[in-house]
Amino acid sequence: MPNTAIYRHPLFLSHDPGPEHPESPRRLRVIYDELDRNEIGSHFTYPEFAPAIREDLERVHSPELVKRVAATANQKHAYLDPDTQTSADSYKAACLAAGSLMDGIRRMHEGDIDNAFCLVRPPGHHAEHDRSMGFCLFNNVAIAARWAIDQLGYKKILIYDWDLHHGNGTQHSFYDTREVLYCSSHQYPYYPGSGSVGQTGNGPGEGFTINVPLPGGQGDMEFARIVNELVAPVAREYEPELILISCGFDIYNGDPLGAMQVSADGFAYLTRTMRTLAETLCGGKILVTLEGGYNLTGMRDGALAVLSELCGVNIFKNSASLPNYDEFTTSSDPCSPLDQAMAMQKNYWNL
Repeated sequence: MPNTAIYRHPLFLSHDPGPEHPESPRRLRVIYDELDRNEIGSHFTYPEFAPAIREDLERVHSPELVKRVAATANQKHAYLDPDTQTSADSYKAACLAAGSLMDGIRRMHEGDIDNAFCLVRPPGHHAEHDRSMGFCLFNNVAIAARWAIDQLGYKKILIYDWDLHHGNGTQHSFYDTREVLYCSSHQYPYYPGSGSVGQTGNGPGEGFTINVPLPGGQGDMEFARIVNELVAPVAREYEPELILISCGFDIYNGDPLGAMQVSADGFAYLTRTMRTLAETLCGGKILVTLEGGYNLTGMRDGALAVLSELCGVNIFKNSASLPNYDEFTTSSDPCSPLDQAMAMQKNYWNL
């Protein structure tokens, strides 16, 4: 059974953008409550970890942005943009969130753990070099990937972002390099407006950004096609040394901010496929980090499904539905956005 680490901390519950804000501490609390049950939580390792320091944050973000976010510390309420609000502990939580990913990568690199799920807040994939936005203060996954390149010597990292919203900040962080292959499937056109099929990278990074913009309404079978027919073949050709997942549960059927129809079974299938790829390509080194998701049932069931696949034990058995993995095979139904993305990527990859 794999040694799966979970990164959790009370500070992640202290970040509070306000009582009516969709990015509520309750999103994480419903998952933590499940992990507090011995029959679930006992399957995992819970490492101690430190926050990212300023030097780490500035691998991706401007010194001015880091100072701007740091200035919100101990303020009861502050705005970084119209959607992105902070409370007294938000800066500390954001530093700790980025630090959790770095610690997970380090422990996988050293062989202390096999894989990890960073159950953190605030999320990160919208945060740009010089701007916090879209509920995100710092770009957790970009900071961790850049740290792994700079400090551990990784040369090829795959980031697959299945959040409902395009990870504009992550894309822009690596748009002109082949050190990171960034793949995103997302609702489009939708916030933040980026992620068209033609955005494929720049200069030496051309071909190392893959976008699958979706109109909405896509469910388990369509996402199975995306991962089986595009993400996995490109990953095998790229041969990453590390796989990172920006996991948004806002593609869940019933999420209030989206129009996708993915079930908990679908999240399990995506995770199983990516974990199998990691075992084949990079010694099993796969780290999942939490991004969006605003339906509490989807948060709970999606997280349990992902964790079941990471640790190899069905901890989802006490939930309302039991995953049936056998029914998830590549669909023959047409998915024209995927076909368009594949046509574009055939310019760069053997598809």
